[in-house]
Amino acid sequence: MSLQPVTAEARVLVVAPSWVGDAILSEALLARLRDAGIGAPIDVVAPPWCAPVYARMRGVGRIIDAPAAHGRFALGARRRAGQALRNERYARAYVLPNTWKSALLPWFARIPQRIGYVGEARYGLLTEARRLDRRALPRLVARYAALASPRGAAEPPAPLLVPDRANLEAALVALGLPRGRPIAIVCPGAEFGPAKRWPVEHFGALAKLLAGDGYAVWAIGSPNDKPVTAALAATGDAREAGLVDLAGRTDLGTAIDLLSVATLVVSNDSGLMHAAAAVGVPLVALFGSSSPAYTPPLSPRARIAKIEIECSPCFKRECPLGHFRCMRDLSPRIVYNLARQLTAGHAAVEWP
Repeated sequence: MSLQPVTAEARVLVVAPSWVGDAILSEALLARLRDAGIGAPIDVVAPPWCAPVYARMRGVGRIIDAPAAHGRFALGARRRAGQALRNERYARAYVLPNTWKSALLPWFARIPQRIGYVGEARYGLLTEARRLDRRALPRLVARYAALASPRGAAEPPAPLLVPDRANLEAALVALGLPRGRPIAIVCPGAEFGPAKRWPVEHFGALAKLLAGDGYAVWAIGSPNDKPVTAALAATGDAREAGLVDLAGRTDLGTAIDLLSVATLVVSNDSGLMHAAAAVGVPLVALFGSSSPAYTPPLSPRARIAKIEIECSPCFKRECPLGHFRCMRDLSPRIVYNLARQLTAGHAAVEWP
């Protein structure tokens, strides 16, 4: 590999992925860079919806808005953004998305070292275009972390997010959330599509079981998740549990901060699942159409809830066979029992 050493004061730029979960996993790369001696704050180019994630990572300096919307080429905007960064004198850039266009900004910025995977044949744009060995690096977090090393095969560190305690305190007051009870947070959304979503009636039945154990139950999600959480809140079990629907009432950063006070989180395979793992709370992660072999929750306090059937994982947005057994047959009682085992002996999170 041609990766050249840089000094502790050298400036580094990271071009971030566009998915929230992937952005959280990229913290492993930043941790590796810090461990390698990079002392200067690391700047990040990220889409606006991922900015709150990077604001909660150690060692991040400036968060720069991505110059183009996700999926848009926007050559002129990328050129102008890159040219505007030339005076920043970055020594190295890491390009995490595999698209050709994502490597344009550091090329226009004339950053001497530009590292990433070959992806869409980016040999002219990257000074170090690495070939990805999928067998050696099956997990996305390991692929990101490996870019920090010429050899890159060591076990990656688990991503870590640091909650904003002042923002958390303000949110608890603004949302009128009571204190003094253990909190169970459910995350029933998943941006990728319905094949990743545990049925709302299952979430409702679980909420009722948890409320019977003394939990206050909250549902968290983005504005796009509001139809799903509204359907959940309308179930008889959720109404009986007193479920509080917070979807769309917080930004992503506040959602991450709220996750940090949970005694238990139950989530589909989504960005919020990775956020819960990264703030270190007990987590049951629900997998059906996707695979925990590629993007598992990286926390010793996380457990996978999954049933083994021939067609899973299919990685489709909707069940191609129409039966959705991978999620429907994953019963609320299975998840509840796993949650009980996970939280046994754990005290509730101390509230600020």
